[in-house]
Amino acid sequence: MRTHTEKTQAQITPDLALRYLVEGNHRFVENLRAHRDLLQQVNETSDGQYPFATILSCIDSRTSAELIFDQGLGDIFSVRVAGNVVNEDILGSMEYACKVVGSKLLVVLGHSKCGAIASACQHIKMGNITALLSKIQPAVAKVSVTHADITTEEAVQKVADQNVLESIEQIKQRSEILMELVRSGEIKIVGAMYDIESGRVEFFDAF
Repeated sequence: MRTHTEKTQAQITPDLALRYLVEGNHRFVENLRAHRDLLQQVNETSDGQYPFATILSCIDSRTSAELIFDQGLGDIFSVRVAGNVVNEDILGSMEYACKVVGSKLLVVLGHSKCGAIASACQHIKMGNITALLSKIQPAVAKVSVTHADITTEEAVQKVADQNVLESIEQIKQRSEILMELVRSGEIKIVGAMYDIESGRVEFFDAF
Protein backbone atom coordinates (compact mmCIF):
# COMPACT_ATOMS: atom_id res chain seq x y z
CA MET A 1 0.00 0.00 0.00
CA ARG A 2 1.33 3.42 -0.97
CA THR A 3 1.60 6.37 1.37
CA HIS A 4 -0.88 9.13 0.59
CA THR A 5 0.48 12.30 -0.97
CA GLU A 6 -1.03 15.75 -1.43
CA LYS A 7 -2.10 14.69 -4.92
CA THR A 8 -3.76 11.43 -3.91
CA GLN A 9 -5.49 13.06 -0.93
CA ALA A 10 -6.95 15.73 -3.21
CA GLN A 11 -8.43 13.04 -5.46
CA ILE A 12 -10.25 11.28 -2.61
CA THR A 13 -13.94 12.05 -2.11
CA PRO A 14 -15.75 11.56 1.21
CA ASP A 15 -17.47 8.47 -0.21
CA LEU A 16 -14.17 7.02 -1.39
CA ALA A 17 -12.62 7.69 2.02
CA LEU A 18 -15.47 5.74 3.61
CA ARG A 19 -14.93 2.89 1.17
CA TYR A 20 -11.24 2.76 2.11
CA LEU A 21 -12.22 2.30 5.76
CA VAL A 22 -14.87 -0.33 4.97
CA GLU A 23 -12.36 -2.29 2.88
CA GLY A 24 -9.70 -1.91 5.54
CA ASN A 25 -11.97 -3.29 8.24
CA HIS A 26 -12.83 -6.22 6.00
CA ARG A 27 -9.13 -7.00 5.61
CA PHE A 28 -8.69 -6.75 9.38
CA VAL A 29 -11.56 -9.16 10.11
CA GLU A 30 -10.33 -11.63 7.50
CA ASN A 31 -6.71 -11.32 8.72
CA LEU A 32 -5.62 -10.16 5.26
CA ARG A 33 -3.74 -7.05 6.27
CA ALA A 34 -2.19 -5.09 3.41
CA HIS A 35 1.57 -5.25 3.07
CA ARG A 36 3.28 -2.04 4.13
CA ASP A 37 6.87 -1.05 4.58
CA LEU A 38 6.38 1.05 7.72
CA LEU A 39 9.96 2.27 7.78
CA GLN A 40 9.52 3.49 4.21
CA GLN A 41 6.32 5.25 5.30
CA VAL A 42 8.26 6.94 8.10
CA ASN A 43 10.57 8.38 5.46
CA GLU A 44 7.75 9.26 3.06
CA THR A 45 5.80 11.18 5.70
CA SER A 46 8.77 12.98 7.22
CA ASP A 47 8.11 16.13 5.18
CA GLY A 48 4.30 16.12 5.39
CA GLN A 49 1.14 14.16 6.09
CA TYR A 50 -2.05 13.82 4.05
CA PRO A 51 -4.56 11.69 6.00
CA PHE A 52 -7.83 11.00 4.20
CA ALA A 53 -9.96 10.43 7.32
CA THR A 54 -10.24 11.59 10.92
CA ILE A 55 -11.55 9.14 13.50
CA LEU A 56 -12.79 10.07 16.98
CA SER A 57 -12.72 6.90 19.07
CA CYS A 58 -12.45 5.69 22.65
CA ILE A 59 -9.14 5.20 24.48
CA ASP A 60 -10.01 1.50 24.90
CA SER A 61 -6.88 -0.55 24.20
CA ARG A 62 -8.82 -2.83 21.84
CA THR A 63 -9.97 -0.06 19.50
CA SER A 64 -6.88 1.25 17.73
CA ALA A 65 -8.29 2.85 14.58
CA GLU A 66 -5.12 2.24 12.57
CA LEU A 67 -5.37 -1.49 13.26
CA ILE A 68 -9.10 -2.13 12.90
CA PHE A 69 -9.21 -0.19 9.62
CA ASP A 70 -5.87 -1.60 8.42
CA GLN A 71 -4.27 1.77 7.74
CA GLY A 72 -0.65 2.83 7.73
CA LEU A 73 1.38 5.84 8.77
CA GLY A 74 -0.04 9.08 7.42
CA ASP A 75 -3.43 7.61 6.47
CA ILE A 76 -5.72 8.77 9.29
CA PHE A 77 -5.90 11.24 12.13
CA SER A 78 -6.74 9.35 15.32
CA VAL A 79 -8.47 11.38 18.04
CA ARG A 80 -9.03 9.39 21.23
CA VAL A 81 -10.83 10.05 24.50
CA ALA A 82 -12.77 7.80 26.88
CA GLY A 83 -16.33 7.40 25.62
CA ASN A 84 -15.57 9.14 22.29
CA VAL A 85 -17.09 12.35 23.67
CA VAL A 86 -16.64 15.84 22.26
CA ASN A 87 -15.05 18.86 23.90
CA GLU A 88 -13.45 22.09 22.70
CA ASP A 89 -10.00 20.57 22.23
CA ILE A 90 -11.36 17.67 20.22
CA LEU A 91 -13.42 20.02 18.05
CA GLY A 92 -10.30 22.08 17.41
CA SER A 93 -8.35 18.96 16.51
CA MET A 94 -11.02 17.86 14.03
CA GLU A 95 -11.23 21.33 12.50
CA TYR A 96 -7.48 21.31 12.02
CA ALA A 97 -7.57 17.84 10.48
CA CYS A 98 -10.31 18.66 7.99
CA LYS A 99 -9.98 22.37 7.25
CA VAL A 100 -6.21 22.78 7.41
CA VAL A 101 -4.81 19.38 6.42
CA GLY A 102 -7.62 18.23 4.12
CA SER A 103 -9.11 15.11 5.70
CA LYS A 104 -12.26 14.09 3.76
CA LEU A 105 -14.18 12.00 6.28
CA LEU A 106 -14.95 12.42 9.97
CA VAL A 107 -15.93 9.26 11.84
CA VAL A 108 -17.26 9.06 15.39
CA LEU A 109 -16.50 5.49 16.42
CA GLY A 110 -18.04 3.86 19.48
CA HIS A 111 -17.52 0.28 20.59
CA SER A 112 -19.29 -2.52 22.37
CA LYS A 113 -18.76 -3.19 26.09
CA CYS A 114 -17.39 0.32 26.65
CA GLY A 115 -16.29 0.92 30.23
CA ALA A 116 -16.95 4.65 30.03
CA ILE A 117 -20.50 4.06 28.81
CA ALA A 118 -21.15 1.47 31.53
CA SER A 119 -19.77 3.84 34.16
CA ALA A 120 -22.03 6.65 32.94
CA CYS A 121 -25.01 4.30 33.14
CA GLN A 122 -24.06 3.56 36.75
CA HIS A 123 -23.64 7.29 37.46
CA ILE A 124 -20.10 6.79 38.72
CA LYS A 125 -18.51 9.89 40.28
CA MET A 126 -14.73 10.01 40.74
CA GLY A 127 -12.38 12.95 40.35
CA ASN A 128 -12.09 14.29 36.83
CA ILE A 129 -13.90 11.21 35.53
CA THR A 130 -17.13 12.79 36.78
CA ALA A 131 -16.96 15.66 34.29
CA LEU A 132 -16.06 13.32 31.44
CA LEU A 133 -18.96 10.97 32.16
CA SER A 134 -21.36 13.90 32.35
CA LYS A 135 -20.93 14.28 28.60
CA ILE A 136 -22.46 10.81 28.15
CA GLN A 137 -25.49 11.55 30.33
CA PRO A 138 -27.64 12.94 27.47
CA ALA A 139 -27.44 9.52 25.82
CA VAL A 140 -28.21 7.79 29.12
CA ALA A 141 -31.26 9.99 29.62
CA LYS A 142 -32.67 9.22 26.18
CA VAL A 143 -32.25 5.46 26.51
CA SER A 144 -33.55 5.33 30.09
CA VAL A 145 -36.96 6.44 28.77
CA THR A 146 -37.43 2.96 27.26
CA HIS A 147 -35.21 0.91 29.60
CA ALA A 148 -36.16 0.77 33.28
CA ASP A 149 -32.82 -0.85 34.14
CA ILE A 150 -30.21 1.23 32.32
CA THR A 151 -27.39 -1.07 33.48
CA THR A 152 -28.41 -4.15 31.48
CA GLU A 153 -26.10 -5.19 28.63
CA GLU A 154 -28.75 -4.31 26.05
CA ALA A 155 -29.36 -0.88 27.54
CA VAL A 156 -25.65 -0.09 27.83
CA GLN A 157 -25.18 -0.92 24.14
CA LYS A 158 -28.10 1.31 23.20
CA VAL A 159 -26.49 4.11 25.18
CA ALA A 160 -23.23 3.50 23.29
CA ASP A 161 -25.11 3.78 19.99
CA GLN A 162 -26.93 6.92 21.13
CA ASN A 163 -23.73 8.44 22.44
CA VAL A 164 -22.22 8.29 18.96
CA LEU A 165 -25.21 10.23 17.67
CA GLU A 166 -24.93 12.71 20.53
CA SER A 167 -21.27 13.33 19.71
CA ILE A 168 -22.16 13.97 16.07
CA GLU A 169 -24.87 16.37 17.20
CA GLN A 170 -22.31 18.23 19.33
CA ILE A 171 -20.06 18.56 16.30
CA LYS A 172 -22.95 19.92 14.25
CA GLN A 173 -23.94 22.43 16.90
CA ARG A 174 -20.51 23.62 17.95
CA SER A 175 -18.35 23.67 14.81
CA GLU A 176 -19.36 26.04 12.06
CA ILE A 177 -16.08 25.26 10.29
CA LEU A 178 -16.90 21.57 9.99
CA MET A 179 -20.50 22.27 9.01
CA GLU A 180 -19.35 24.57 6.21
CA LEU A 181 -17.21 21.71 4.90
CA VAL A 182 -20.20 19.37 5.08
CA ARG A 183 -22.45 21.80 3.22
CA SER A 184 -19.86 22.29 0.48
CA GLY A 185 -19.47 18.52 0.07
CA GLU A 186 -15.82 18.58 1.06
CA ILE A 187 -16.34 16.21 3.99
CA LYS A 188 -18.92 13.84 5.43
CA ILE A 189 -19.53 12.95 9.06
CA VAL A 190 -20.49 9.37 9.86
CA GLY A 191 -21.04 7.37 13.02
CA ALA A 192 -19.89 3.79 13.52
CA MET A 193 -19.84 1.02 16.11
CA TYR A 194 -16.98 -1.45 16.61
CA ASP A 195 -17.75 -4.93 17.93
CA ILE A 196 -14.87 -5.99 20.18
CA GLU A 197 -15.85 -9.66 19.82
CA SER A 198 -15.94 -9.91 16.02
CA GLY A 199 -13.69 -7.03 15.02
CA ARG A 200 -16.35 -5.70 12.65
CA VAL A 201 -17.33 -2.07 12.27
CA GLU A 202 -20.92 -1.16 11.44
CA PHE A 203 -21.30 2.28 9.90
CA PHE A 204 -24.36 4.45 10.49
CA ASP A 205 -25.86 6.70 7.83
CA ALA A 206 -23.53 9.54 6.83
CA PHE A 207 -24.40 13.13 7.59
